[in-house]
Amino acid sequence: MNTFVSALREQRWDDHRYYHHSTINQTLHLISATSFVVAYVLLFVDPALAALVAWLISMVSRQSGHFFFEPKGYDHLNQATHEHKEEIKIGYNLRRKVVLMAIWAASPLLLVWEPGMFGLIEPHQTAWGFVRNVGWMWLYVGVGGLVFRVLQLWVIKDLYTGIVWATKIVTDPFHDIILYHKAPAALMRGEMMDPGHGRAHRQP
Repeated sequence: MNTFVSALREQRWDDHRYYHHSTINQTLHLISATSFVVAYVLLFVDPALAALVAWLISMVSRQSGHFFFEPKGYDHLNQATHEHKEEIKIGYNLRRKVVLMAIWAASPLLLVWEPGMFGLIEPHQTAWGFVRNVGWMWLYVGVGGLVFRVLQLWVIKDLYTGIVWATKIVTDPFHDIILYHKAPAALMRGEMMDPGHGRAHRQP
């Protein structure tokens, strides 16, 4: 158990120090994390609505932070190029995220072609029914993306790494709220980059 916790902490630390310098990105992650927690609660009540919240609010805000606001030049603090960080990324780097987000955006077209999604859901009869079925579709895309990367990590590294990463992804919303709850205040003070990244910022 101690080894698992240490591996989880290491993956979280690497993710934070490499990919979350911008306070705009951190603020968007706080929005994302909060809405993900709401989606987790909804998952037990209305899974389709939970998926709509998770993708339309949580994922869009989270990935917008990475794509548009996080610096992509040379990382002097970690002495690493953007290309190097992309290469060693355990989870979804920007290239993989482009593929995942493209699948997410295009997936509703399947419901136009096959409303019943090959028997997995009841075909929609109304516009709201279509929206809810899109939610079910996106739920499958989310679970599929998680499982697919775990299997990839099993092949290129080991299953243990994949399980640790999956645990990190599922629990990230709670961790991000703790980690980035001060980001909006820092952003309002005009601190565009996390000042913690500019100090002797050691792994906790």
